Amino acid sequence: MPEMPEVENIVRGIRPFIETKKITDIEIIKSDIVKYPSVEQYVQRIKTSRINAVKRRGKYIILELDNGIAAVIHLRMTGKLLYTRQNQPIDKYACVIFTLEDKNKLVYADVRRLGTLDAVTNQELPRLKGLYSLGAEPLTADFSVDYLQKVLQKSKSRIKSFLLNQKNVAGLGNIYVDEALFLSRINPLRTAGSLSMAEIKALHEAVNQVIGAGIKDGGTTFRDYRNGLGGKGTHQDHLYVYSRKGESCRVCGAPIEKTVVGGRGTYYCPCCQRPNSEEENR
Repeated sequence: MPEMPEVENIVRGIRPFIETKKITDIEIIKSDIVKYPSVEQYVQRIKTSRINAVKRRGKYIILELDNGIAAVIHLRMTGKLLYTRQNQPIDKYACVIFTLEDKNKLVYADVRRLGTLDAVTNQELPRLKGLYSLGAEPLTADFSVDYLQKVLQKSKSRIKSFLLNQKNVAGLGNIYVDEALFLSRINPLRTAGSLSMAEIKALHEAVNQVIGAGIKDGGTTFRDYRNGLGGKGTHQDHLYVYSRKGESCRVCGAPIEKTVVGGRGTYYCPCCQRPNSEEENR
């Protein structure tokens, strides 16, 4: 699933090519992708509008249009948003094709069709509960140590589940949570509210570090992810624990282990991320 670094790279890739461009046509190939409003109203709201800005919030891509509409795209597990020149082939899993005034296209493709497209006014934004309720984002002033301490202190969730909750920290997913917990030496089974101030500071630094590295490396590509121009990321070559079960820890040499936390596969080093006495006694 594309996480914050992947979505940020998509936005950075397509922005120079689509910002200020008018959308002259829309082809809806798979209508179930459009969630709000109706397909007919969706086309009406977007067609002939101009893209004023291309932004990201958490894992959401937002096209701000000159008529006050926000075209919101959530890629979920396998969605791709691709800038495609008029002489290039269209992705075979294309669900929606936006044709721009220069005849080039913006293509939403999704092999499993789990993503969502919405077109909302500012007043309708609360309809998109996932977007409307997002917590602070890494690499921003809002995501401070004080903020992290405040949301952590009363939580009884496992720290892995806590970080995956977008209401707490926006943009994190399975890959970058596992990496951040490794760098901060926190066991994924720890209770979020049990972290000391020193651990909270280490976690804050680690979250920013892994997100920054992911963006710099163009995202993480194992199978489906492509940036907005169709390229792969390279961050998968620099991961410490994620998807490395049985391989040697890059720090201590112990075999990386895999467990399940909150229904999510979770990778960690049993030596670098030892549980504290609270978790050992459970």
